[in-house]
Amino acid sequence: MQIVIIGSGNVAYHMAKAFSLKGIPLAQIFGRNENELKKIAEELNLPYSTERLKDADLYIICVSDHSVEEVSKMITKKNCLVAHTSGSLPKEILSGEYRKASFYPLQTFSKSKDLEYEKIPFFIETENKEDQKLLSDLASVVSKNVMESTHEKRKYIHLTAVFACNFVNHLFSRAKEISDSQEIPFDYFLPLIDETVQKIYEIEPKMAQTGPAVRNDVRILQLHEQLLKDESLEIYKTMNHSIQKMYEL
Repeated sequence: MQIVIIGSGNVAYHMAKAFSLKGIPLAQIFGRNENELKKIAEELNLPYSTERLKDADLYIICVSDHSVEEVSKMITKKNCLVAHTSGSLPKEILSGEYRKASFYPLQTFSKSKDLEYEKIPFFIETENKEDQKLLSDLASVVSKNVMESTHEKRKYIHLTAVFACNFVNHLFSRAKEISDSQEIPFDYFLPLIDETVQKIYEIEPKMAQTGPAVRNDVRILQLHEQLLKDESLEIYKTMNHSIQKMYEL
């Protein structure tokens, strides 16, 4: 089966790497950013192009959500299989006379960070059982965690991921701003972060909550608010309000 990956960003890189490590040949990696494509191609020994999209049986579109529809129009081959990797878009966003699918890996991707691909959940949706098996078999070579999922369910999977990953990472960034402002090494907080994450492997997140908000420690809450300003102050108030509401304090 001839497989082409479209994109040059984080997801495209890791999909190409995951396939390559498992000996799944790729016919091409295609995109607009020649510098990034060249880096990926040289590292993984893959053919690449910014001009001509190679003929293939399966195209996996790994681009930003707002570009998926536009990029999908570049695929003119009929009766091939085209899958996007978006967590929030329906497969029907793909525009062409081909079989449509979604191939969603639930993970945060950065080119500079190695991943254990076998642990990544893949959620797959297709138009027919044959394509479901084809993509499930492909994903199963890479991962031990492959599931079928409707678009409706996948929307909530992606929403949950935004809360559990993107928002949490933003809080890390805000926390580092505070520590940097007082010349406190952020490394001091890494054991705390590690323990916070490890704890929810054993304890329900709601049961693991600690801190001044869940204790309703008004004195400490007010003290912290005096130390903050602008966006961080608003985030602090919003988060504490949410915690207190959850525990009806």
